[in-house]
Amino acid sequence: MSTQPHLLVEEGDLTDIALVPGDPGRVDRIADHCDEAKTVAENREYKLVNATYEGRELTICSTGIGCPSAAIAVEELANVGVETFLRVGTTGALQSDIEIGDMVVATGAAKNEGTTKRYEDVEYPAVPDYDAVSALVDAAEANDECAAATGADETNGGAASRVHVGPIASDDAFYAETDEHVADWEDAGLLCVEMEAAALFTLARRKGLRAGAICTVDGNLVEGTQKGTDTEDDELPEKAKNNVGRAIDITLEAATRL
Repeated sequence: MSTQPHLLVEEGDLTDIALVPGDPGRVDRIADHCDEAKTVAENREYKLVNATYEGRELTICSTGIGCPSAAIAVEELANVGVETFLRVGTTGALQSDIEIGDMVVATGAAKNEGTTKRYEDVEYPAVPDYDAVSALVDAAEANDECAAATGADETNGGAASRVHVGPIASDDAFYAETDEHVADWEDAGLLCVEMEAAALFTLARRKGLRAGAICTVDGNLVEGTQKGTDTEDDELPEKAKNNVGRAIDITLEAATRL
């Protein structure tokens, strides 16, 4: 198979499982949690690293912002043999009881974006793979037990154990999320809004592959708190910065279970 035009990789270059953050800068942060890592390719918003975590070989690939660039990443990763995708990102909460620094494991994503409509009717669900969700939830519970045993819950203000599981929204227009949109999502019981999961879940399902997502809350739209506008983790509140690392650990542990 020829070199993929955006990711610049070929069949055999990557592993069968990929962790897919949005931010290229977060690829390096995930790699720092691994035992060894090697950059494979870097182009536009896509940075790819092969790494090993507790004996499990895996790939880390950024997807950029939004469903269009995420769909390109999934298409090209699938073309070269990736079979499982785990998104580890950030998100804005849509329920008042979800705090900054909490984490959300998605059980489905509302398609408030345009990319998946080019693949299928909007009525078709954007849902993750059951095994991927189970692995993320089990890894989160194991991480919580470890945090409780070491006292991390107390030192981190109790935030470590806050992992929510439920439906989310994927939206294209970061600066057009009006109060009306937020109220409607809140009333529907959606936990949070981000920008990539709907495409990830949809494409993986259509291709018979596995996908899941865990995101750290960096603001609460219902409460009127949003992340800043600086770069990489400088944009995050301190509580969210700490738990981005926990989300990375949870996702890496989930990868060893898949």
